[in-house]
Amino acid sequence: FNTKLYTGNGGTQSITGVGFQPDFTWIKRRDGTAFHVVTDSVRGATKQIYPNDTQAEGTRAQGLQSFNTDGYTLGNEGDTNANSSSMASWNWKAGTSFTNDASATGIGSIDSTGSVNTDAGFSIVSYTGTGSAGTIKHGLSTAPSMIILKNRSAAEHWMVGTTALGWTKNLVLSLNNAVATDGSVWNNTAPTSSVFSVGNSGAVNTSSQNYIAYCFAEKQGYSKFGSYTGNGNADGTFVYLGFKPAFVMVKRTDAAENWY
Repeated sequence: FNTKLYTGNGGTQSITGVGFQPDFTWIKRRDGTAFHVVTDSVRGATKQIYPNDTQAEGTRAQGLQSFNTDGYTLGNEGDTNANSSSMASWNWKAGTSFTNDASATGIGSIDSTGSVNTDAGFSIVSYTGTGSAGTIKHGLSTAPSMIILKNRSAAEHWMVGTTALGWTKNLVLSLNNAVATDGSVWNNTAPTSSVFSVGNSGAVNTSSQNYIAYCFAEKQGYSKFGSYTGNGNADGTFVYLGFKPAFVMVKRTDAAENWY
């Protein structure tokens, strides 16, 4: 993982200094109103989805045009490269491709393809919905502690599941809603070391529609997923991670408050 800051030029530019070839890049303009933009190597460069919105996947030829050995190349898309704008990008490395024919391998019940980094505990998983509850190979060697999932084919909200809340519940990345209980999302089933479960919600499993899931497993000294209770104190609540984090994402779960 690496955070890369840059200034947009309104044309074409190659962003370097990431330190590796990213497989998942999340970009946001810092100095103005613009959509968050996510591109990954499994769906392919120029294929954009928006964490703050329900839109289906779109092809933007002037968005993130390619993933390179030390970063990526951008076209003149305003959300990712507006002239003179201050931009932030968060970049994760997956890198090892996998394909799973569920009927042939006996792993899961829904076919999947993706890219995985078992050392970092991160995978990108693509699958096609069946409309019936099922299980999907995630490519990791341990159970994911957090999954962020989007319907690519239709205008649906992003679903977020985490061990911190339990897998009968979900948050919505594209809304500020409090946590909800809905068995049709994760099928009331925690992920295992080989698969995660989906119910029949249109947000996760409509028949013949395409989905993308970003799966994160805890790795000591690298990533941590959990919960804490606020204390209302100016000194805050101390949350022990065991390392100095480079990226922190927080959502209040008992009330409608924005993601940070």
